[in-house]
Amino acid sequence: MEFPNALTDRYHLASHLARGGMADVYQGQDTLLGRRVAVKMLHAQYSNDEAFVKRFRREAQAAANLAHPNIVGIYDWGQADTTYFIVMELVDGRSMRDVLRSEGALLPRRAAEIGLEVASALSAAHRAGLVHRDIKPGNILLATNGSVKVTDFGIARAWDDSQELTRTGAVIGTATYFSPEQAQGAPADERSDVYSLGVVMYEMLSGRPPFSGDSPVAVAYQHVSATASPPSSINPDVPPEMDAVVMRAMQKEPALRYQTAEELRADLAKVLAGQTPTAVPVTVAAAAVAPMAVAGGDHGAATRVLPAQSGTSQLPTQTSPTLEDRGPSQVPFILTAFGLLGLLGVLVFLVFQLAANRTPAEGQVTVPNVVNMDRATALATLQLAGLRVDVREEASDTVPELTVIRTDPVAGQLVDPDSLVIVYLSEGAEQFAVPQLVGQTEVVAVGLIEEARFVVGSVTRRPDPNAPAGQVIEQTPVAGVELSAGTPINLVVSQGPLEFALAEYSNQEENTVFAALAELGLRWNTRQENSDSVPDGTVIRTEPVAGTMVKAGDIILLIVSSGRGAVAVPDVFGRTENAARDILEEAGFQMRVEVGRQAVTDPDLDDRVVRQFPDAGTQAQPGSVVTVTLGEFTAPTTTTTTTSTTTTTTASSTTTPCVTNPGGNCP
Repeated sequence: MEFPNALTDRYHLASHLARGGMADVYQGQDTLLGRRVAVKMLHAQYSNDEAFVKRFRREAQAAANLAHPNIVGIYDWGQADTTYFIVMELVDGRSMRDVLRSEGALLPRRAAEIGLEVASALSAAHRAGLVHRDIKPGNILLATNGSVKVTDFGIARAWDDSQELTRTGAVIGTATYFSPEQAQGAPADERSDVYSLGVVMYEMLSGRPPFSGDSPVAVAYQHVSATASPPSSINPDVPPEMDAVVMRAMQKEPALRYQTAEELRADLAKVLAGQTPTAVPVTVAAAAVAPMAVAGGDHGAATRVLPAQSGTSQLPTQTSPTLEDRGPSQVPFILTAFGLLGLLGVLVFLVFQLAANRTPAEGQVTVPNVVNMDRATALATLQLAGLRVDVREEASDTVPELTVIRTDPVAGQLVDPDSLVIVYLSEGAEQFAVPQLVGQTEVVAVGLIEEARFVVGSVTRRPDPNAPAGQVIEQTPVAGVELSAGTPINLVVSQGPLEFALAEYSNQEENTVFAALAELGLRWNTRQENSDSVPDGTVIRTEPVAGTMVKAGDIILLIVSSGRGAVAVPDVFGRTENAARDILEEAGFQMRVEVGRQAVTDPDLDDRVVRQFPDAGTQAQPGSVVTVTLGEFTAPTTTTTTTSTTTTTTASSTTTPCVTNPGGNCP
């Protein structure tokens, strides 16, 4: 396509990277700052949409103000002639769409890591008041250094509110990842982004989206009315914790989803750290509910919870899970039987304990010893003793996670019935968030690791064309994951751009060389020089010369031919036609002979050049035409009369200047 001059004056546009329904993306070189960029040029039809143009300006400016390691940066935006453009950070890597098409489902841990970084990007955007509205695999980029980048912030909203959505088929590309409220035309907020990210994670885990259909309308209808089976029903390797996180993110009702992207990010961090997310898996919930339901005397409904005093937390009412569409199974009966036997043992134990410790006169009860019990057993034991419970979590380096550390009052103490017992439940060793280290210098990164109570693990060094030497380009684990103190954090540190030998670019057109240098991350300047052998616009040589070791960011001087310079026209007066032609052509000129000849009285000038244009010594471009006039000898006329002789003599004398001065105006 033809690029606007106002755009190409600043950016050298090279290879075509992507084509979309809304814009084309080109790789380019910022000639002012000397960096590689991606230039997105919006299709022409959007310039005629006033609603789009107005929102584009507002949303692009808001998106340009976002600064986050997981968000593709916007460097510039505006209008060149009738074309709207956005200049963005160039990400070396592939989109999640391409990865899913070529590789299928990802490993659950990798899917969780990617989901965490996308949620982190969304959280930052939402805090800035910007809702993406088009989270899909094509807008998630996986860089070659392992980082995750989200692109098209704000632009989707501009497009979404334009008249394009009223046209048939406008939502084909995004209906797969629509939230139910978007599918129904309702306003979208940050919870819509959470839903779309849940759909993307579902596809990453299972290798396919939760809903598909013959048309966008059919898919959108399923988002509103159909219930997806968990990813583990397609991929058995998906753990229950990831099932729970994805299914909560994909709740139809926005109020039942994660209310913020930060909540989703925190749950994914817990999953990566081996902790239990707030979205409790179905299997875990069932195990926790079963004994309490029996104790309440209602085997099929809700658990009875004793009233709590003001200012204390009450145990949540839990409902036994139901199994749908699975046919008859003996598993629920077996589980119930084991639950009854277990609770019967607990009841017998408590009866004897209560009988032995009750003081009939005061009517008090003894606080049971629930230390080292799991949460469900401890709560059931205390409730059966007629006590209210408040659960609080605290870190412990010695007591396993989700196990009781202690109670207040302590075990064995006599208390009144219906008293409150605080149960301190271990959340495992104290967790600390891994700091963001990518982009920091190695010295700063080491300081941040130690400040966060972690230790420096392995430090690997490798060349990187986009990062200066000493800068951290990768970290494991990723930023935001919460881990125990003392956990090693591994770093990959840049050695700077990799040096390589400069290729030979002589005799190549300058635009071809520009694109090649941009691809290598090199910058360039140009200088014009005349050349008799190299065509105009072609590179004569480079400085430094070919074979010199260079690295990304270095500046290469291109000496470009401006063609041959002007030269003096040779003097061919008095030469024969052939001799004059040889002289002029050797000097690089062409010769043209006038049709008519000029009369001369000097026989030595007969059939020889008596006039030339341009004149000898004039500066002219090689290849231009020199016009010559040949002489034709005419003998003078003689008579016998004195008068005639005198006249002839006079005529003869007047023609003499034409011979001696061929530049004169001869008749």
